[in-house]
Amino acid sequence: MNKSNFLHLAFKYLIIVVGSAVYATGFSFFLYPNSIVTGGVTGIAMIINYLTSLPVGVLTIIMNVPLFIMALRKLGLRFCIGSLVGMILASVFVDIFTSLRINATSNMLLASLYGGLIEGAGLGLVYRVGASTGGSDIASKLLRAKYPYINLGTIILLVDMVVVIAFAVIFKRFDSVMYSIIAMFVSTRVVDFVLYGVSTSKLCFIITDSSDEVKKAITTTLNRGATLLHGEGAYSGASKEVILCAVKKQQVVELRRLVRSIDENAFIIYTTAQEVFGEGFQDIMDNS
Repeated sequence: MNKSNFLHLAFKYLIIVVGSAVYATGFSFFLYPNSIVTGGVTGIAMIINYLTSLPVGVLTIIMNVPLFIMALRKLGLRFCIGSLVGMILASVFVDIFTSLRINATSNMLLASLYGGLIEGAGLGLVYRVGASTGGSDIASKLLRAKYPYINLGTIILLVDMVVVIAFAVIFKRFDSVMYSIIAMFVSTRVVDFVLYGVSTSKLCFIITDSSDEVKKAITTTLNRGATLLHGEGAYSGASKEVILCAVKKQQVVELRRLVRSIDENAFIIYTTAQEVFGEGFQDIMDNS
């Protein structure tokens, strides 16, 4: 292994350590002391912990063992190693932090908001380097491999909701369900922010009779590339060239004005592109 690869690997695992610690902070100091249950395996561990006083982290590791055995065959060694490290570290940090018996706030709303925010930031860091903290992430990927027509986000949501509702029924804490939903929503949004940032790009489809002028204006004025797709009008049967281009969100208005100045009858479709790799956008070699 050369020095560059070693440094990259070391940085990856440093991020996993930091992300796991941040995740455990949100869970141990905000959610756990206020009985705001999380979803997945950690949520199940919380339920067992409240019934038996067994450590959440230890229970989490034990329940993850069969998941990782199955994942090793289905998802590959590289993903499993990073995720195994993340899962063990997160579980160890959870047990260490919860043993301190620190409750950052007794206000349930603040606990769900800030707990979800901090927990989501930690998860986002771990996800960003291609790992996970195990649990429902692994289970969802395994289910997705077997049932590819089911959305991954839907699987995770269903698993989490079953755990949360079970907690409410067992302990008669129905208010916890509402605060848990808030925490999960905030956590999900923060994970997206850490992974993708705030400035999503836009994918544009432009249908115009002046495609030569428009594509030239895009490349020279906006300094963006464009691709021509060959289409045909469904009603007229006339041949059309559809211009496909990706632009920064702040360039959308300028692009619309540019196209309108050339062809007032042009048809423009915008759609959000969560990530764009290539010149002028993210580095295509970025492994995050």
